[in-house]
Amino acid sequence: MGKKLLLLAGDYVEDYEIMVPFQALQAVGHEVHAVCPGKKAGEQLLTAIHDFEGAQTYSEKPGHRFTLNASFDAIRAQDYDALVIPGGRAPEYLRTVAGVLPLVQHFAQAGKPIAAICHGAQLLAAAGVIRGRRVSAYPACAAEVELAGASYAQIPVDQAVTDGLLVTAPAWPAHPAWIAQFLAVLGTRITH
Repeated sequence: MGKKLLLLAGDYVEDYEIMVPFQALQAVGHEVHAVCPGKKAGEQLLTAIHDFEGAQTYSEKPGHRFTLNASFDAIRAQDYDALVIPGGRAPEYLRTVAGVLPLVQHFAQAGKPIAAICHGAQLLAAAGVIRGRRVSAYPACAAEVELAGASYAQIPVDQAVTDGLLVTAPAWPAHPAWIAQFLAVLGTRITH
């Protein structure tokens, strides 16, 4: 039986980092509720596409409109089995929104699985839930990860790290790795 997952995002979330897990986790039988503070089910997020084109950092292009399927104000953290935090610019400002950090803290304190990719680690750091953990993130977030008391895992961009029930990855090229690791943490079994 599938789990009930909460996906926490905001405007200018990285396009692939919301679209791919939202669809992939549903495809294997999980129920995924995508929410954004200040927005209701049926409203949309603007996404951004981050690409690696040989510059010193990623480039950013307009993405798609992503339709939320749940309302942030209506959710109860205790109703969910796990949390997914995509990256992009959204985590940077979401950590300043009332109610967001206690939500993230609930999942950590309750011992529920959490997956964060790219800049999603900014929410984990701000919530104070990664001290003593091994955490990957986009390299520009390494200082925040370490200042929060975690060990930054400097891994290839297409890899992921699992530390207990926490799965983290540096960017969207890691989708095959982090989604597979997160499914294992969730107890999802895929047979061929």
